[in-house]
Amino acid sequence: MENVLNILQERGYIEQMTHPEELKELFGSGKSIPFYIGIDPTADSLHVGHFVSLMVASHMQKCGHKPIILVGGGTASIGDPSGKTDMRKMMTRETIDYNVDCIKKQIEKFVSFEGENAAIIVNNADWLLDLNYIDFMRDIGSLFSVNRMLTFECYKQRMEKGLTFFELGYMLMQSYDFLYLYNKYGCKLEMGGNDQWSNIIGGVELIRKIGKDDSFGLTFKLLTTKEGKKMGKTEKGALWLDASKVSPYEFYQYWRNVDDDSIENVLCLLTFLPMEKIKELCAFKDERINEAKKVAAFEITKLVHGEEEAKKAEEASNALFTGNGNIESMPSSKLDDINISIVDALVLSGIAPSKGQARTLITQGGISLNDEKISDINYRLSEKDFNDGYAILKKGKKVFHKLIV
Repeated sequence: MENVLNILQERGYIEQMTHPEELKELFGSGKSIPFYIGIDPTADSLHVGHFVSLMVASHMQKCGHKPIILVGGGTASIGDPSGKTDMRKMMTRETIDYNVDCIKKQIEKFVSFEGENAAIIVNNADWLLDLNYIDFMRDIGSLFSVNRMLTFECYKQRMEKGLTFFELGYMLMQSYDFLYLYNKYGCKLEMGGNDQWSNIIGGVELIRKIGKDDSFGLTFKLLTTKEGKKMGKTEKGALWLDASKVSPYEFYQYWRNVDDDSIENVLCLLTFLPMEKIKELCAFKDERINEAKKVAAFEITKLVHGEEEAKKAEEASNALFTGNGNIESMPSSKLDDINISIVDALVLSGIAPSKGQARTLITQGGISLNDEKISDINYRLSEKDFNDGYAILKKGKKVFHKLIV
């Protein structure tokens, strides 16, 4: 069994580890190690922010270790204060349960639920919702120092606006999750994004405080741009993994257009391509780096949406940028009125979020219709703009939308 830590290290996933020497020894033992990652169901779809954790889980499973995917149906009722300056909006139980069901279907694309080290999905609502408050605070709360908790970065940010006791309990809940999974499934390792370091330390230390010595934590790097900003934000919001929220074409185009400096990191973290291939693709810093972007866009879209949708997205992209392929998979909108104004068309297509923004884009020279620059904010579409029943709206060089009559 290959030591998975070597793979994660080589591909650049690992940010921090507790007890690194002991952890390396554990993974070098050849035993299958149960581990868990947690996902709070704050929406009915995963987004690209969850992508890295699912890739890590997949690498771990491929090396013989057992994934436990914890969906936080219980902790989502509180909300993790990490990285937040405001208290998270509370959701109803019905909303949380619905989100959990949707998320489960997406997780299946990354890890297998069959075989010797089959993944399992657990929902912490199953054990958190029935906890007795007095017993929990006596047995678990007594092991946490509030003074120490307030030194963690996740709470420092919230102190300025006011940290509620409700939120302060999140670390206790997440730490108890690890203890519960340790006792029930023999889970030895909690993994998460770098913003989860404080919460992960809480769980590792809780287990060790009750007399165990084989609990560990590991964080992986967040997917960021060269400026250190989180990747996955689009003009419409988050880059969702659900095709109904972000089409496979739009998803493909996002990765096709990443910065040159980010492409090697993206290939390492979000594909299973061998490192030798990645180094080969990223050896060039001129226009040849576009080939690496094409490969990344295809491979990542294939992982999330399947090979057929990846091919369609690739063909639509080729049709626009090279004149080859077809445009059937391009995002499109059906028009009720062929004589729609260009401003309304931009809003309808989602290219502009408002009429004011649409006018700004036009006056700045950023809008084209069928490759013809539009400079008149009062322009109205007509039959002459539609060839074969459609017209192509374009913002800049990279955003396209098909208007169908």
